[in-house]
Amino acid sequence: MEQSKRKRGRKPKKAVAETMDFQMAASGVPSPSALDEQQETPESASPKARGRGRPKKATRRQNLTAVENGAVSPLRRSSQVVSINGENGEAGLAVVSLDPSPRWDQVVRVVPSMDAVVKVFCVHTEPNFSLPWQRKRQYSSSSSGFIIEGRRVLTNAHSVEHFTQVKLKKRGSDTKYVATVLAIGTECDIAMLTVENDEFWEGVSPLQFGSLPALQDAVTVVGYPIGGDTISVTSGVVSRMEILSYVHGSTELLGFQIDAAINSGNSGGPAFNDKGKCVGIAFQSLKHEDVENIGYVIPTPVIMHFINDYEKSGEYTGFPMLGIEWQKMENPDLRKAMGMAADQKGVRIRRIEPTSPEFQFLKPSDVILSFDGVDIANDGTVPFRHGERIAFSYLVSQKYTEEKALIKVLRNSKVHEFEIKLASQKRFIPSHIKGKPPSYYIIAGFVFSAISVPYLRSEYGKDYEYDAPVKLLDKLLHTMAESPDEQLVVISQVLVADINIGYEDIVNTQVLAFNGKPVKNLKTLANMVESCKDQFLKFDLEYQQIVVLETKNAKAATPDILTTHCIPSAMSVDLAS
Repeated sequence: MEQSKRKRGRKPKKAVAETMDFQMAASGVPSPSALDEQQETPESASPKARGRGRPKKATRRQNLTAVENGAVSPLRRSSQVVSINGENGEAGLAVVSLDPSPRWDQVVRVVPSMDAVVKVFCVHTEPNFSLPWQRKRQYSSSSSGFIIEGRRVLTNAHSVEHFTQVKLKKRGSDTKYVATVLAIGTECDIAMLTVENDEFWEGVSPLQFGSLPALQDAVTVVGYPIGGDTISVTSGVVSRMEILSYVHGSTELLGFQIDAAINSGNSGGPAFNDKGKCVGIAFQSLKHEDVENIGYVIPTPVIMHFINDYEKSGEYTGFPMLGIEWQKMENPDLRKAMGMAADQKGVRIRRIEPTSPEFQFLKPSDVILSFDGVDIANDGTVPFRHGERIAFSYLVSQKYTEEKALIKVLRNSKVHEFEIKLASQKRFIPSHIKGKPPSYYIIAGFVFSAISVPYLRSEYGKDYEYDAPVKLLDKLLHTMAESPDEQLVVISQVLVADINIGYEDIVNTQVLAFNGKPVKNLKTLANMVESCKDQFLKFDLEYQQIVVLETKNAKAATPDILTTHCIPSAMSVDLAS
């Protein structure tokens, strides 16, 4: 089908998957990020002189408003007036009687376990990466959750991120109960809560989990989305099942797409199958002008992995990842050059994370033939269900950290098998700071910070992948950490003072070395500066730029700069310990 032409001068919007919690300001008013700006409707505009012609029909909203004000008597459910071949007030009217009192015991409940769905109220206090010694103004959000066995409640991780207080309210109740956060899984976007008050658990049956749904299976999403205060039910079918990009977790795990409406506030709500079993958690939707009703659900295998991980370890340890970058082997000449037989299939290893356990066993240009006995195809997929294939990373995500896996590789035309202990991935620029305050160090007005994805999002907005400096993005996407504690240290800003004249324009510039010694992480830099006995402090920055300060003057000027900017300490707590 021919694509529609775009209007000149208008920039096309890109499809963005967004998490779906309903954010409110501290006063309880929806924030601009949670609600789209509403355009003024003709009914709300100032009245204008009416032209000739038939009188304008009142809209349904006007009728409802008139009924509320008592200007019009609403029609009773016991009868309706229907016009037959004539207008209102004329002859030919028929009265149709309706049952005034419906039998509620005859109404079929679509979801028998809706009482286990709760509303989650959270007050968030996010860290301030621009001023890391303080936090931002708190704000409130509402989302959904549901009760499971063991007096626990599941919701989304982004619904309680940077939480200060979390409260839960049951369906039909007017009481909010203070909740305790037991675990937060950032990668899988799931959080586990509990409530100490016994009254909260009375009269509620926990939800039971069902099996992974098939394509076209009916699903019902239940939660408390925007548009009202009571529980909401939307239905649809499973449209797609594959490895998805989890927006909050910055990772890729199994998920399925549905065509049921998922709106702000639906986050954390359960998705039921036609038997009333929970088959997933609603967590994000696709926002784009060319698409509608595309929502995503966390399936039961991911949910059970999170729950079992917590029960085994007493905390969330994460999903293991293979610390490699791989290449497809679909080209026949490439397979021949790598010494593969006609019946062999697999993927070629491009690079290996130096901090991963695989670094000790695997080598670049090895061809991974199978993982735990499951053969890998040349495009990196493995059999999933009847008529379906899925990326082999699904097999890795089914494992737990510290578990072992058998990996078969082809190296120099010979097959080797390695039993490797799996671990979570250590990224050079971490995707999350996991609730910890950002680290910082200040000397002579120079504010040193460690780069993370939340830092980039705070500095450059949601489109940081396009707006951040190219060098930072290159390190985010391609640089691998050489050691577990390696960090990307930058001068985030310069607090202007007499001691740093001429350096005011340095912003988010990487620090490569201090007095000729490479900077491994922020704590190493702080220790080297604090213990420096040389006459000068010399910082080597990227682009061959240097900063030189006299040691005695720099350390003497720091307390006054801290006092001027109301900064309590020259370094964060984690660096001082």
